[in-house]
Amino acid sequence: MCLLTFAWKTHPQYKLIFASNRDEFYKRNTAPAQYWDNNPNVLAGKDLEAGGTWMGINKNGRFTALTNYRDLENIKSQAPSRGMLTLDYLQGTDTPQAYLEGIFNNIDAYNGFNLLAGTPEELYYLSNYEHKVRQLEPGIYGLSNALLDSDWFKVNRLKTKFTDIIKQADFSTQTLLDTMHDTTKPSDDKVQQTGLPMDRERMLSSMFIESPTYGTCSSAIVLMDYDNQVSFVERIYNTGNPEVKEQSFSFKVG
Repeated sequence: MCLLTFAWKTHPQYKLIFASNRDEFYKRNTAPAQYWDNNPNVLAGKDLEAGGTWMGINKNGRFTALTNYRDLENIKSQAPSRGMLTLDYLQGTDTPQAYLEGIFNNIDAYNGFNLLAGTPEELYYLSNYEHKVRQLEPGIYGLSNALLDSDWFKVNRLKTKFTDIIKQADFSTQTLLDTMHDTTKPSDDKVQQTGLPMDRERMLSSMFIESPTYGTCSSAIVLMDYDNQVSFVERIYNTGNPEVKEQSFSFKVG
């Protein structure tokens, strides 16, 4: 996953409002969000090549999301799958803090990542480019392929649009999903610099990404209210086809 924003305990109705775009090579084999056959407690998409996931929630309210940290000069060809970090959290029982602290034993084996892990009561963040576990205070945050709240055009743009939407008393998941389909690009002086050629940096600078081989494959919205009722909506984009598929799930954290 490559872009997300979330409001944590700042909204009068929802303790968590989460919106994300998943960007990937179109040829990579993945499955949409679903209750997993081997663990029906888990609701998440699935990477059918490596076996993990990029974001998910379980029926106990354990929530997690992952983005890659882009560092082209330090890619490890034999690194373990980062998507297993999220899956292991969803299937585990450790507190978020204990789980993230446990990753420190092997943190440098992974390619760059940002990881969120939470419950209905608490939310934590870890990056192996920051090397500390942070408990997140109530607020609105944005994350892409650098550290949390990095000053990137698409992170700032998404946070601003998201903040304006959730201020509305009757905002909807559809409005949030539509907002995620924003292809606006910045001027070149505001494009993030991560070591890629400028034409590729420019292509990756918008909230919603389109190219012949790589782009935004799905968007997801997760809402959790103060009674721990969860709503999960996913919009899946078919490359080269204007038709989209949308699915929704709801459950009460037990």
